[in-house]
Parts: sequence; C-alpha cells; structure tokens
Amino acid sequence: MLIPARNEESTLPRLLSCLARQSLMPLEVIVIDDHSTDLTTAIASEPWSDLTVTVCAAPSLPQGWCGKTWALHNGVLASRGELLMFLDADTEPTPDFLQCLVAAHQQLGGLVSVQPYHRTEKPYEQLSLLFNLVGLMAVPLGAACGVAFGPAMVTSRADYDRSGGHEAVAGKVVEDWFLAHAYERAALPVSAFLGHGQIAYRMYPGGLRDMVVGFNKNFATAAGEVRWIWMLAVVLWLSGLFWAAWCLPASLLGWPLVGDHSILSNALVYGAYVIQLLVITRSIGRFTWINLLFPIPVLFFLGVFVQAIVKLESGEVLWKGRLFSTR
Repeated sequence: MLIPARNEESTLPRLLSCLARQSLMPLEVIVIDDHSTDLTTAIASEPWSDLTVTVCAAPSLPQGWCGKTWALHNGVLASRGELLMFLDADTEPTPDFLQCLVAAHQQLGGLVSVQPYHRTEKPYEQLSLLFNLVGLMAVPLGAACGVAFGPAMVTSRADYDRSGGHEAVAGKVVEDWFLAHAYERAALPVSAFLGHGQIAYRMYPGGLRDMVVGFNKNFATAAGEVRWIWMLAVVLWLSGLFWAAWCLPASLLGWPLVGDHSILSNALVYGAYVIQLLVITRSIGRFTWINLLFPIPVLFFLGVFVQAIVKLESGEVLWKGRLFSTR
C-alpha cells in the first residue's frame, strides 16, 4: 500500500484508521512524505492499531518530475509486495474496500482504479457539482475502458514495470490519465469504476480558492486527452443545461429569450433538468440543494473553464506550492 502525502496532517489520520479496519490487511503500508511542512510525518509514525506504517521521505525533487509521481516512484522502489496499491491520503475506504479491489484486479488484470464518492460538507463544495459530473460523463467506465483514477489504483509489480510506471509519466500533473495510456501502450488492460458505497473523499476542504486552483489544474492538463466523440456528447448535454439555466430566469424577469417565453413550459424544462441531476449525481457525490439551483454551478463552471483556458495558454499551473508545466 503506497500513500503519497504532502501536508496531509488533517486527512491522513482518517485514512490510516480506515486501513486498520480492513478485512484484507495490506502486507505493508508506506507513506511517502513529499516534503511536507506540517505534522504529516509525525502522524504517519504514530501507532495505528495492528497496522504497521513505514514513512519514506521522498528525495529532493529532480527536474522534469512532479511531486506526486516522484513520491510514488520512490515508494514503489521501497516496497516489497508483488501487488501494488496506491491510495491518496484524503481517501476514506470502507472495511471491505481492499478486498474488493484485489478481487477486481484478479479478474481483470492490468491497472484497476476507482473514483471515490465525493463527500461534501460546506456550501462552497456544492459548486463542484458540474466538475464531478462532466469529468465522469466525458470518459467511459468499466472493464478495459482505458481510463484510470489516481486516488485509488491497484496493479501487479510486473505490469507496473512493463508499462514504465510513474517514470513514464514523470512530468504529468494529472498522472492517472497518462499512466492509463502507458498501460495501453504496453498492451495491458485499464479498468475504472465508481466507488459509491466503498470509498469516499472530501475534495478541496481547504476552501473555495483551493477548489478553483485544483479544477484549473485538471482542466488545463487533461482536457486534450478526452476522446472527441465523448467530448461532443458532453458539450451537447451541457448546451441543453445552460439553455435551461437561462430560459426560466429570462421568462420570469423579461430578459432576452429566443423561443418560447411561457413561464410554465420553461419551468417544466427546468424541473426536468433538476430531476435528471438529482438522479445521475447520486452515485457521484453528496449534492443536494445545489441541484435545485443549478444555474449557480453553471456560472461557476463557466468561470473556472475560462480561467483554465488561460492557464493552458500560459503553459503553467500552480499546485501545492509548486509551479508545473501544462504542456
């Protein structure tokens, strides 16, 4: 079990407590400290029930590497197991998660990953509705889908070495996308699933600014990797959502509107999208009242998307105190 950690003093205790209650206990748990400036190392070094945790300090970050890829690369070098599991420090697996993940890998082979359920707490976190939804709508899921989610992955050491591992994606900020490509180039299957009911995480608990920067990073580095046919379908769906977000307020307030000005018909369309959002987001994250006010996350989504385009043009993105290239 390999856990990259950079300033994760607030999230690491929850993960290690979850790992100590697993029905299938890992052979070893290695926390790779990515030059943290908080109590990450001290927390990882504490006793955690029957769980034995080894803390490995990542060497100085060399040119051409990102912090997470460098940490995981060194974690693999320090590990002994033939089955490599990668978990982000902010994940919260249920007691049977590792057992289910290993069983899936035994059946599918290659690289198997799981996208955690997004556990929201504060109101600003509800604004991430469309980012979570669009990010999953834009890619296929299931066995041999060719997509990987970095927060929770498993692979054999043999397949990892055959693909080139994290060394093959050393400079990639969104390393999971490109690691999936590396596995496919090595003719290895890549499978991905949703983790609702098995693993969760709370994205960007540090505040609205962290959330904006995080989504900027993901957009700027991964948007070009989405298959065009999937992106076209998502754009068409978003067009309808944006239209519905405008039409009801426009019909109520007398704003410019092309088409039917009837408040009733526009309210029915609006309500249909609300119901659709409520249904399709249930397995993705804890999104409640924001579905009723979806024009708000629509505006937020558009604003962050424009920022991401600017970041893409500038060729740089700031993440966790480090400046990385998006090219």
